[in-house]
Parts: sequence; C-alpha cells; structure tokens
Amino acid sequence: MAGSTHSVSNQVPPLVGYDVFTADRALTAGVERHLDPDLLDEVLGELSALGRASGSAQVQEWGAQANENPPRLRTHDRYGERIDEVEFHPSWHRLLGKGVSAGLTAAWVRPGGHLRRAAAFLVWTQVEAGNGCPLSMTHAAVPALRTDPELAAEWEPRLTSMVYDRELRPAHLKAGVLFGMGMTEKQGGSDVRANTTSARPLSEDGTYELTGHKWFCSAPMSDGFLVLAQAPGGLTCFLVPRVLRDGTRNVFLVQRLKDKLGNRSNASAEVEFDGTWARRVGEEGRGVRTIIEMVAATRLDCVLGSAGLMRQAVAQAVHHCTHREAFGGKLVDKPLMRNVLADLALESEAATTLALRLAAAYDDGGEQERALLRIAVPAAKYWVTKRCPPVTVEAAECLGGNGYVEESGMPRLVRESPLNSVWEGAGNVQALDVLRALQREPGALDAYLREVGQARGADHRLDGAIKNLLTELADLEGVEGRARRLAERLALVLQGSLLVRFAPPQVADAFCAARLGGDGGAAFGTLPHTLDLAAVVERARPVS
Repeated sequence: MAGSTHSVSNQVPPLVGYDVFTADRALTAGVERHLDPDLLDEVLGELSALGRASGSAQVQEWGAQANENPPRLRTHDRYGERIDEVEFHPSWHRLLGKGVSAGLTAAWVRPGGHLRRAAAFLVWTQVEAGNGCPLSMTHAAVPALRTDPELAAEWEPRLTSMVYDRELRPAHLKAGVLFGMGMTEKQGGSDVRANTTSARPLSEDGTYELTGHKWFCSAPMSDGFLVLAQAPGGLTCFLVPRVLRDGTRNVFLVQRLKDKLGNRSNASAEVEFDGTWARRVGEEGRGVRTIIEMVAATRLDCVLGSAGLMRQAVAQAVHHCTHREAFGGKLVDKPLMRNVLADLALESEAATTLALRLAAAYDDGGEQERALLRIAVPAAKYWVTKRCPPVTVEAAECLGGNGYVEESGMPRLVRESPLNSVWEGAGNVQALDVLRALQREPGALDAYLREVGQARGADHRLDGAIKNLLTELADLEGVEGRARRLAERLALVLQGSLLVRFAPPQVADAFCAARLGGDGGAAFGTLPHTLDLAAVVERARPVS
C-alpha cells in the first residue's frame, strides 16, 4: 500500500540513445555545405559514429562521472618526494582518449581537417565540456610551433596523433602528446606584456631557465606547455616539457588547483617555475606574435564550445516540451512555449552556422579567408560566448523545476556557459581586438563586407543592418567606448547574412526580424507571432 500513490506519469524520458550529429540539422547542413564532396561520405560516417557515441548512455555517464569527481592534486608521494601530479577519474581518461581518437587534435594533417574537427568538437562538447580544454590547447599549439621548423618537426607528429597516452614520460617515447598553455599571471591578467616570469639563457643555443609564477595554467598534466616569459630581448614564447629527454621531471611546481564555477572535470592550476628548463619558440621579444595563432585557434574553439553547449541546452528543452503535457496538451504546442523554443533555436543555429563558416575559412587558407578570420573570429568569440549563458538558463527554465535539479544535466550546462566568454580574453579584449583589426588591417573589413554582401538584396532587414553598420564604421569618434556594440553588430550581421543564404526561409525570416529588424524583445520568447515558429522548433528537435 505504501507505494500505491507513487505512480509516475508525465515525466519525460531521457534524451539518450540518439545520434547527436545527425539529429542536428543545422550542423549536418553546414558540414555538407562547406566540405569537399569527395570527402563527404567518409566524414559524415565519421561524425555520425561520434554522434552515436556522444548520445549513448555509457558515454553520457562518463561525462557525469567526470564532472562529479573533479581532479585532485598530489604535490608529494608517500615518501615526501615532490611529484606535482593531478589525478583524474577514469571517466576523464576515457573521454579524453575518445576525443583524441576522433581526430580532435589532428585537424592540421587531415583533408578538410578544420571543418570536420569543428563539427566533432561541437558534438563532443555536448557530452562533457571539460575535456575540451586539453584537446583545444593541443590543436592550437601547432601553428605556434611552426614558427620554428625544427621544433615543429619534433613535436607536430605527436601533437596531431590520434593516440592518447596518459603516462608521464619523455615525449619522444610517446605515440601521442597533449599540450597546455600558461600566459596569465596574477599581476597582469590579459595584459601579458606585464608578465614578470623571467627567462635566463643557458649555454645551449635556444634553451633557457625560467623563474616565475603562472596564475592560470591550463591542463597541468599535459606533456608540454607554451608559456610567455621575459627574456633579455623582451617577452618571448617558450616550450616547457613536463618530462625532460633524459626521463627526469622538469621543475613544474603545481601550487594548487582552481576551485571553479563550472568546468569541474578539467584541472586549471597555479604553477611555479624555479629553474625550469625551456626551449625558445620564435625570436626573442616576439612572444605575442609567435603565440597569436594559437590564441586565434583557441578563440574559435570558444565559439564552437559555446555553440555546442547551446545546442545541447536547446535539444534538451525541445525534447522535454515535446513529451511533457500541461494544460490539456503538449508543451511544444502551446503558442508561448513555442515562441520561447523557437527563439532559443534561432540563437543556437546562428552560432553553429557562424562557427562552421569560420572553420571552413581555416581550411581554405587563402588571403581573403585569412583576412575575414582576423575580424570575424574576435567578433564571433565576443558575441556567441555572450549569448551562451542566457540561452542555457532559459532552456533550463523550459524544464521547470526538473531543470534546476542536477540529475537533469541542465545545471552543469548553466555553470559551464560563462567559461568561453572569459577564456582566451574576456569580452573587452575581444571587442578591442576587433577595433585593432579595423584600424590596422583594412583588408579585414573588405573581406568582411564582401562576405556579408553576398546576401545583399535578399532581405530588407539585413540590408538595413548592413547600411547602419557602415554608418557606425564611418564615425570613429569615441570608438573605444562603442567597441562592444560594434563587435555585436558585426557578429549579428554576419550571422544574418549566413542564415539568409543557407538556412530555411522560416529560420532566416525569424532571425532577421528579431535580431536585425528590431521586432523582438530583450527576453527569449518575444518573437513576432506571425512567423512560422513551429517550423523553427521542429528543425531544432533532436530526432535522428
């Protein structure tokens, strides 16, 4: 009799056992649009396999376990010897191994590598975003190392390997390695030129001894790190191996792990260098220029990561409302809930479409595409990462009280959502970088206008937004104080142009009305009621 009142009904089945890639129509369409047709069958099969793994109960459980069991620092072993090791839950290693084997560090050596990796990164982020950090850093280290052909020849084959080797041993004995990065210091933050870590030249050419402190060091159990330090010739980039060639451990003192809001499965550390051996990368005094391509690549991963988080949040919200009944019908059929879901879906699709366009530009590699990336990456990083927190919070609200409970997975998405806006330069840094591109590289604006101009004439609201943007660009009085507004407009106009060209008419119409035409409110769920919102929601429904 005790259980007779506990008949469970109207609870939504878990979103599990589905293909995360194939169920995402905006993502699959973007891959098909940008990829070389000769590669399409191979890549679609590869991404679908990763999508099925990502949607499986087992891999989703790995993500939950890695989040619930954060890394632990062991500074000393049982005998009192300093070891500076970070221990991870076995599920973390399973996730990281799967990410490496899926090619998330191999973009630079595979045909169509950046696009196929971008799609995979977006899918894999939806399982557990924490392991994206070492995958991103490893991927992004390659262009920095290519400034030194000798270093690139030594390290790149292992960085781009699809083999995960977790053991701490000399890199030349491993089939695959991972990289981290240490730029930020406690006194400087984003102002890396204020760094005080010093680099003293050693007798062997190109080698140095580092002394200093890094306030944020990403992925401290990696095999190598790119760091910035003050050499006699100025701020310089260095490669710091975790284990030296003779098998001894480099001086890499992990002082503590950060207790973070989200990204709990990943370790971020404060580290001390005290006579730490390092190899110079690039020329002395050109550290920022050397590492800038790494920064650009990780900024694109911030866009991809936020797009992945938004997609998972929207998928969960639409799935819930498709199954949940209230007030005599399915939630998804209620006009006001449909408006909310459609508004969220617009943000998700716009982020995905923009991220894939930028990844395709990396694969192209032409002068025009490089110029576009110079302005579009910081603008996209600024705007897409800013949109992620409100999207995840609103999506969690669609689940009601269930969305506030840890078991739903939504709180993990909410906690993760602000990270990409902070990582690799917060909003102001991105907005000011957009200004630098506008002021110093006229080719960047030309490439941008050429890109958005391909949709000119297709939608009057987009045309009006382009005209207004040109007016803003013509008036540079007090431009620094308007930098955020300018970055936002650049990103929105680019998103609008891409959706007008490539998305279904219902999606493009709704986006242009609400984001460019001013026919939408400050909160989600305020789209014009005359739009075909049911079609927008149906496109976002996660059904393979």
